[in-house]
Amino acid sequence: MKERIVKWLLVTGFIFCLPITIIMSVYANEGHLADGARQWLKADLQVNAEQDLSDHIGVTKISVRDPEQPVDLRILQQRYPEMFFLQGPTDQKRIALTFDDGPDPRFSNDVLDVLKQYNVPATFFVLGSKAVANPEIVKRMQNEGHVIGNHTYAHPNLVEEADLGTLEREVTRTEDALNEIIGYRTKLFRPPYGFLYNELVEKLGKMNYNVIAWDIDSLDWQEDPPEVIASRVVDNIHPGAIILMHDGAESTGDRTNTILSLQQIIPKLQEQGYEFVTVPELLGIPFEK
Repeated sequence: MKERIVKWLLVTGFIFCLPITIIMSVYANEGHLADGARQWLKADLQVNAEQDLSDHIGVTKISVRDPEQPVDLRILQQRYPEMFFLQGPTDQKRIALTFDDGPDPRFSNDVLDVLKQYNVPATFFVLGSKAVANPEIVKRMQNEGHVIGNHTYAHPNLVEEADLGTLEREVTRTEDALNEIIGYRTKLFRPPYGFLYNELVEKLGKMNYNVIAWDIDSLDWQEDPPEVIASRVVDNIHPGAIILMHDGAESTGDRTNTILSLQQIIPKLQEQGYEFVTVPELLGIPFEK
C-alpha cells in the first residue's frame, strides 16, 4: 500500500511540474528573443539617427571612385604612338638633351653658356610662371637655337588633380604666355613628374600637342656629384636617346652639379660620334602649331 502511495505522489508531481517547466522555458526563450529584438531595434534606431543627423547637416553618401594612378610611360607610348614619344630613331647616332623646370635665373644662363661653348642645341620645357618672370632667358634660349616646350604653368601633379579642366588651364595659360615671348605656340608638352593617364594624353592630343617623355633620366635633381650624374647619361647612352635634365629648381634646390656634369657629358658623347639635336629634329615632328 505504501509503495502505491509513493508512486502516485511521484507521478502526480511530475505531471504538475511539467507545465511549469515548459512555461519557464518559454519565458526564458522569449527573454532571449526579446533581448535580440531590443539589440536589433537599438541598432536600427542608431542607423536612423545617424542618417537623420546626416540629412540635417547636409551630408550625403556618395560613391567615391578609385583615385587615378600614373600610367607607365612605355605603356602610354605603345597606346599613343603617333603623339607620345620616349626616344627617336635608333639608326643614327643622334640624341637630344632636354631641360625642365626653368627658366631659372640662378642656373639657366650657366646651362646656356655650356651649350654655347660646345655648340649644342637643346629643348627646354619651361614653366609658364617662370617664363613670365624671366622672359629674357626664354628669348635667349630661342635666339641661340634652342626649342621651347610647354611644362605647365605651375608644375602641378596632373594625375593627383585628376581633372581635365586643370590640365587645359595649365597648358593654355603657358602656351599663351610663351606665344607672347617667342612668337609661336609650341606643339611640345612634357608633363610634370612624367605623370599622365589615358584621358590626359587624349586631351593633349585634342589640344594639338605631342607629348615628349624620355628614356634616359640623369636624376640630376638628386644633386649627386657631377661625375655620378654624367655617368648615368654616358653609361646608358644609345642612338635616339632623349635625355632628361633640369635647369630649374625649387627655392632650396641647386643645379650647380647639373652644369658641371654637362661639361663631362657633352665632350664624352661627341668623342663617341654622337650628334646633339633638338627633340623635333630627332623625331621629325614640328615644334610649333
